[in-house]
Amino acid sequence: MDRSDVTLERMRTFVRVAERGSLSAVARELGIGQSTVTRHLRELEAAVGVSLLGRTTRRVTMTDEGTRYYATCVQILRLVDQAGEEARGTRSAPAGTVRVSCTAALGVLHVTRLLLAFQDRYPDIGIDLGLTDERVDLVRDGVDVAVRLGPLGDTAMTLRRLGASRRVLVASPAYLAARGTPTDPRDLLGHEGLRMTNVAGSDTLLLEGPDGARHAVPFGGRLRVDHGLAAREALIAGRGIAPAHRWLVDDLVAAGRLIVVMPEYSLPTTPLSLLVVPERAGITRVRLLVDVLAAEIAGLPGIDPPGGTAPAART
Repeated sequence: MDRSDVTLERMRTFVRVAERGSLSAVARELGIGQSTVTRHLRELEAAVGVSLLGRTTRRVTMTDEGTRYYATCVQILRLVDQAGEEARGTRSAPAGTVRVSCTAALGVLHVTRLLLAFQDRYPDIGIDLGLTDERVDLVRDGVDVAVRLGPLGDTAMTLRRLGASRRVLVASPAYLAARGTPTDPRDLLGHEGLRMTNVAGSDTLLLEGPDGARHAVPFGGRLRVDHGLAAREALIAGRGIAPAHRWLVDDLVAAGRLIVVMPEYSLPTTPLSLLVVPERAGITRVRLLVDVLAAEIAGLPGIDPPGGTAPAART
C-alpha cells in the first residue's frame, strides 16, 4: 500500500476515533459497521507506515506518532471543508449539517424555535440538536456549536458572549396565599425553597436590596430537581419559591400563573455564551447559524447585553 491510499475518508475516520476514543461510537456516528472503521484505520496505518493508535479492551489512544499525525489531519480536513464551502457558495445556497448542543430548558423553550426559523431561511442546512445541561466535549462529541448557561473555565473553543441572564424569585399565587408573601430576606427562612441540584451553592440565596445591601440567606426545601422544566412545573404546582431565569418563567408571570416575589431585590445574573469549535467557525453554515443565534438569543426575556456590571452567578 502506498501514500495514495491516504484517503480523506480514512483520515476522517482516524480523526473521529482519536477524538472519541471508541471504534463503536464512531461507527454509530458515521453510520457504518465497526469492521469498516477498523479497516479504515488498518489501511491508513499501512499507508503512512507507522502505528497511529494503541488499543486496549476499554479505550483507543493515540501513539506519539498518531498525536502528531492527528494535528496535521485536522488542519487538512478543515481546509478541505472550507474549500468545499467556498466553491459551493459561489453557485448555491449553504448546505450541510450543523451539530448544536444547548442547555436543556433554554433549548426546549426558545432555541428549538430559533433553529426551526433558521431552517426555514436556509432549507438546505440540516440541524442535529442535542439538549443537555452536562458540559459536553465539543470535539469528542462532534458538536460544532454549543449554547451554554453559566461561567466557563479555560477553553480552547471560540467564545462569543451572548450576555447575562437575569433571574427573579417566583412562586404561584396558591402557594403565596397559603404560606404568605415574603417582603424581606429574613422572611424566606420560613418558606419552602425549590432548589436545583446541578447548581453549586443553591443552598444559599444571594440577594441585593434596593439600598445596595447584600444578603446571603440559607435556602432549602423538600424538593430538589436537576432540570429547569421540572422546576417550572413544580413552581406552577405551588411547591415553593425559587430563583428562576426570566426566559424560563416570563410567560407564566405574564399569564398570572406565577408571581414575582420581592421584586425590589436582585439576584446574581448568569453568563450566557456560544462556544464554537475553531476548526468549524469559518464554515459558512456554522457562521450563519452562530450569527442568527447570537442576534435572536440576545432578544429573549431577561438577557442583558455583554459587558454589564451585574455579578456573576455562583457555580
